[in-house]
Amino acid sequence: MFCIFCKNQDTEVIETRISDDGATVRRRRVCLKCEKRFTTYERVEELPILVIKRDGRRERFDRDKLRRGLVIPCEKTTISSDQVEGVINEVEQDLKQRETTEIESKEIGNLVAKKLKKLDKIAYIRFASVFRRFVDLEDFEKELKKLS
Repeated sequence: MFCIFCKNQDTEVIETRISDDGATVRRRRVCLKCEKRFTTYERVEELPILVIKRDGRRERFDRDKLRRGLVIPCEKTTISSDQVEGVINEVEQDLKQRETTEIESKEIGNLVAKKLKKLDKIAYIRFASVFRRFVDLEDFEKELKKLS
């Protein structure tokens, strides 16, 4: 590692700490030439999760997009913002544990729907109506009968 101040290549690690989540290593270093100190971070490089859309396009998994998709179904329900974050975290962890880095959007929708179904039936129906593209009242009725 070269010094960020004088560009000397001789630096020494004087302290190492692992982050609370265990995903990052923080290292304090000192340059053996100018004796200035600096910090470096070491993280595991993760492969991006690619979502295969209905039309065949591929895009990176986006936590914020998923969060935006959960806001309306979950508003005015018993689901708290912490629970929404929990759903997002669980879905992302599930995706990262798969053997492939590409996943169809409908699989992600199914994961989210299962989690919402356990938390709040109204939020589940709202989400399912958009995700499964309900077109008429019969679609709602079928889904409601499954819940009963």
